[in-house]
Amino acid sequence: MAIPSFVDRVTLHVYGGNGGHGCASVRREKFKPLGGPDGGNGGDGGSVILRVDPDLTTLVDYHRQSHRRAPSGVPGKGDNSNGARGEDVILAVPDGTVVSDADTGEQLADLTGVGAELIVAQGGRGGLGNAALASASRKAPGFALLGEEGETRTITLELKVVADVGLVGFPSAGKSSLVAAISRARPKIADYPFTTLVPNLGVVVAGDVTYTVADVPGLIEGASEGRGLGHDFLRHIERCAALVHVLDCATFEPGRDPLSDLDVIEAELSAHGGLEDRPRLVVLNKIDIPDARDLADIVAADIEARGLRVFKISTKNGEGLQQLSFALAEVVAERRAALPPPAPARIVLRPAGVAGGKDEFQIAREGELWRVRGDKPERWVRQTDFNNAEAVGYLADRLNRIGIEDRLLELGARAGDGVAIGGEDAVVFDFAPQIDVGAEILSRRGEDQRFEADRPAAQRRRVKDEAYRAAREAGPLGDGFAEPEFEDETDDENATGRRG
Repeated sequence: MAIPSFVDRVTLHVYGGNGGHGCASVRREKFKPLGGPDGGNGGDGGSVILRVDPDLTTLVDYHRQSHRRAPSGVPGKGDNSNGARGEDVILAVPDGTVVSDADTGEQLADLTGVGAELIVAQGGRGGLGNAALASASRKAPGFALLGEEGETRTITLELKVVADVGLVGFPSAGKSSLVAAISRARPKIADYPFTTLVPNLGVVVAGDVTYTVADVPGLIEGASEGRGLGHDFLRHIERCAALVHVLDCATFEPGRDPLSDLDVIEAELSAHGGLEDRPRLVVLNKIDIPDARDLADIVAADIEARGLRVFKISTKNGEGLQQLSFALAEVVAERRAALPPPAPARIVLRPAGVAGGKDEFQIAREGELWRVRGDKPERWVRQTDFNNAEAVGYLADRLNRIGIEDRLLELGARAGDGVAIGGEDAVVFDFAPQIDVGAEILSRRGEDQRFEADRPAAQRRRVKDEAYRAAREAGPLGDGFAEPEFEDETDDENATGRRG
């Protein structure tokens, strides 16, 4: 199956990179068996970012490859070595791309303007190493935080051509010929219907005004309901400042005339919706044919009676094209003048608000289970290594610090009740208030007593020194006093001291 060159709607699966895990490491140096924690932090995962590229006109690259993944962060290492951050993946999209969530249908962004960008899959945060977790009360953490998983999302990209003027009309009405006649665009032109299968875009210069013109592939009656090609491309004129009806005055199809064609196209535009406020102009094309010129003279008065400006043109010999191009420039200039001036680009720093207490989480009763939801507690759970008792104790301290335990007690939770933190992938605990969960060697959760207590060898030396000083203070050597017996650390035998 051939891959089309023009694609204006794709479904894209994007994956943010996972954050690297933090490292739990202790510095090891000669004569310093407990040199302190030196585990580095894990690197953040890369993000997937959409960015407008003015040189692109199609989404075909994402039709070929619909899965895009950012690299993960590198885990931290010992010796305070932080892991590298995953590189962001920049996906170039055409100007006028609308981004929506494929699952909910929610519109996430309308990317217009060079350089406009959107993060569609945020990379996960890297976990902290035990060096970053150390504090005055937790001098030697024996754990580190895990890196968070990157965001996974399915999005829909929909291209809406950014043009100032949109040309609408039946197939073979001469829309592509008009674009080629007033601009340097060279679309495919032939004498059979539906020659144009993709929107064509041309740039027109009329005096001091430069504007773009786009033709929509031929509309037919019922296009808004899915007939023909117009249903797929009507969205490309939603951004246009003006619409131009291109009416064929030389058609050979029975039952067609410029007035009936105008009524049919207007009905389809009305059914599509959202275009009622756009100014309309009417072009009577192919007046180089004698019978077509006579028909144009007949219907022009009826069309003008509807309040529409009429231009009689011929794309073959150029008649009327200059007047039409300057009239379109006038309409575009008026439209641009009516728009508010664009706000200057500014870098605004918005620190996250500090929520307090119950605003950071919500607790609800679900049968026999208490469900805790909130960005902060759910993130903490994802960062915890549940194979490490000290890490679980640290998590319990964090949850207790923001008041989850007190809130559960207020709501009537009892020891042994199930508490789930998160949604479908929740972690379930047995509620145990006021119970320390840290490792057994700790006096408090996260505090290592090995940094407070002396090593056994130092304790033995202290006992010997105290015994020796006590013996010296009791009296001088040689008065029938024998030095105390000391333990030999090399062969564990007692040695008797000599008299002086």
